Amino acid sequence: MGEMRGNGESLRIGAFLMMKPWMLLLLLTCISCTWPTQAEFFTSIGQMTDLVYAEKDLVRSLKEYIREEESKLSKIKSWAEKMEAVTSKSTSDPEGYLAHPVNAYKLVKRLNTEWLELENLVLQDTTNGFIANLTIQRQFFPTEEDETGAAKALMRLQDTYKLDPETISKGVLPGTKYRSSLTVDDCFGMGKTAYNDGDYYHTVLWMQQALKQHEEGEESSITKAEILDYLSYAVFQLGDLHRAMELTRRLVSLDSTHERAGSNLRYFEKLLEKERMATLLNKTSTRTEPVMQGGVYERPPDYLPEREIYEGLCRGEGVKMTPRRQKRLFCRYHDGNRNPHLLIAPFKEEDEWDSPHIVRYYDVMSDEEIEKIKELAKPRLARATVRDPKTGVLTVASYRVSKSSWLEEYDDPIVAKVNHRMQHITGLTVKTAELLQVANYGLGGQYEPHFDFSRKDEPDAFKRLGTGNRVATFLNYMSDVEAGGATVFPDFGAAIWPKKGTAVFWYNLFRSGEGDYRTRHAACPVLVGCKWVSNKWFHERGNEFLRPCGRTEVD
Repeated sequence: MGEMRGNGESLRIGAFLMMKPWMLLLLLTCISCTWPTQAEFFTSIGQMTDLVYAEKDLVRSLKEYIREEESKLSKIKSWAEKMEAVTSKSTSDPEGYLAHPVNAYKLVKRLNTEWLELENLVLQDTTNGFIANLTIQRQFFPTEEDETGAAKALMRLQDTYKLDPETISKGVLPGTKYRSSLTVDDCFGMGKTAYNDGDYYHTVLWMQQALKQHEEGEESSITKAEILDYLSYAVFQLGDLHRAMELTRRLVSLDSTHERAGSNLRYFEKLLEKERMATLLNKTSTRTEPVMQGGVYERPPDYLPEREIYEGLCRGEGVKMTPRRQKRLFCRYHDGNRNPHLLIAPFKEEDEWDSPHIVRYYDVMSDEEIEKIKELAKPRLARATVRDPKTGVLTVASYRVSKSSWLEEYDDPIVAKVNHRMQHITGLTVKTAELLQVANYGLGGQYEPHFDFSRKDEPDAFKRLGTGNRVATFLNYMSDVEAGGATVFPDFGAAIWPKKGTAVFWYNLFRSGEGDYRTRHAACPVLVGCKWVSNKWFHERGNEFLRPCGRTEVD
């Protein structure tokens, strides 16, 4: 379950080429006070587009600096060539050369004036514009946290969509418009990020890929010894002692002075000897038993019990859409139970699932409305948070990677128009609903399985709003997604794929007010593309007569 409302600020990145020092100082001071210290660019593709334009501006500034340097060097080169001709002539017969009074005068003049001018030319600093621009832009650069987050996002995509490191390294991804590949240094960086996080499974995968590309002859600033150092230790941590020894021996053969490798090798040999002795005594060793032979290792289990089902649905596997169920799903025109606003122009409604009932509406938002809402939301995007069930405090979490903002009706008439449209479609009141939440998913953006409603163990989740529990969810898809990004329901095996301009709707509570635990759902990681959604959470208060109680607890 996410936060109830939020806001955020961001600044449009600009170019500043020529500035007075005091102006630069003043501007940097202002920026340091207003720009968030943790931008977390990787959580929002929408905000990462600013970085693309910033980098382009830096390239332009750099090329201008190069032109100025080349112009300066051209003048220096011309001067050097001229002086070479003069000195070649003067040194062949110094006395004869200086016997001419004009030559004597010009020598004095050159050494007193012209060489001083050359010195000033050489000392001329052409970096001011570029350095000023770089200093300004650096305030908006991604941080170490962003780089780590981006690396972990790639690993998340790797796991969810069962992509091997070589596939990612070559940039062979479905739906991609542009090809991009990873270098040895990039793969090493991925492995090092995993290593620093104590994730030896991904360390091995990415160090193996770095080693493979290195041995294929790819140029790199990383040595084979550095790769083997990390790889051998990570393999050991996974319990494969024999392969750890093999890799460490390769490392020692490359660098016999490597102290840690020599020490590790002696330690591994002692462990191997203990293992042999234990085998002789018919004992087993749990510490050094390989997870799997041949350099292939199993992904360790994690905190999410339905991980395998969830990720399978994200890949389109395990969807329980049987022919029998398909026959129970229909399409129709929806007029909101004879709502006067929809009689002339009803919405196209399609059943996505029968129980619990999930429907999709078409043409809910126009392209113009979508762009306006994105425009309003983008400057306010802030890292999406979740409510800690133990403390009740809103906090960021690795299982929710996106940025969101909240729009009120007075922000723009379009927000009010969209709100009332959702009210007409659902027959529920927006008066007690939460603000319109807009979310943008970044690199590997996701929201792992969660409930939208509050459970009995968190009764105060919406106490501040005073409007009861979240009775229903209305989710607008504001973009198409090239690959990934589905909304999945692990409990009953449904997967709903984003379609721009459509919206899906379901009830989180039975008519009795009891939570429908089948509606636990997730937003799958975005593999390729940029995912924008907006949602409206309707609450119990104000809807007592619009959706009255049923006869049983599960009506």
